[in-house]
Amino acid sequence: MKTLWIDNKITYDGSQLKRMFAYENFSLIGDSIVAFIGPCNITNGNMKDGEDLFAGEKIYSDSMLHFIIEAHAMKLESMIACQRLFSAIAKDHLEALTKKPLLRIGDDIYFEDKKLNISIATANSLSAMVHCGFNINSDNTPVNTYSLEELKVDARSFALKLMNMWQKEWEEMLAAKAKVFVL
Repeated sequence: MKTLWIDNKITYDGSQLKRMFAYENFSLIGDSIVAFIGPCNITNGNMKDGEDLFAGEKIYSDSMLHFIIEAHAMKLESMIACQRLFSAIAKDHLEALTKKPLLRIGDDIYFEDKKLNISIATANSLSAMVHCGFNINSDNTPVNTYSLEELKVDARSFALKLMNMWQKEWEEMLAAKAKVFVL
């Protein structure tokens, strides 16, 4: 699992959740996790969540920390499990940093009744992918949100540490698979 912090601001609109995004845009080939900061404005044409699409939900934030994970040779069901594991690792890390009790429900993380992130898993003919975005601030969000700023968490430092934690977890999962004798 390769990691990359992207310094350029990128507006996440859902179009980035396509196979080989990291390879086509940043020459990062293979399984990867990339992170960047930018607004979020997911258009209907790029909405992957059918529930949000059919409800006419608006997914918007002035500033988010975005993660895109891509794993080859993985099916959607397995990637959904990875998505939830990533959220659990993020929640645990945020709690350790802030000493605030957070709640994870599926892939969503909350502080009290305020949502801290968005997340979706999807699959294509080549790979499976996850997008997870954390509100850096709560300005102009269409739902009740909480932010990394309110938690007093630096987005870049959090991203670098979380990507390293994910890379370690990924490598340990691959090692666990490789050491099993199959009958």
